[in-house]
Amino acid sequence: MNTIKYIYWQDENMWLGYLEEYPDYWAQGETIEELQEHLKDIFKELTSGNIPCVRRVAELELA
Repeated sequence: MNTIKYIYWQDENMWLGYLEEYPDYWAQGETIEELQEHLKDIFKELTSGNIPCVRRVAELELA
């Protein structure tokens, strides 16, 4: 089973969040479980190759 990190918070009655690797693409849900399902859907779309010019976060190793 693969895992991916996400950032989330509650704003009034909604849960908001985004995938750590793809911070430009946010999701929301009325419950944390609904937010997680939406984030899984976003991940599938972003990694499918169907969306051009997807921006990502990466690490650069410096000497």
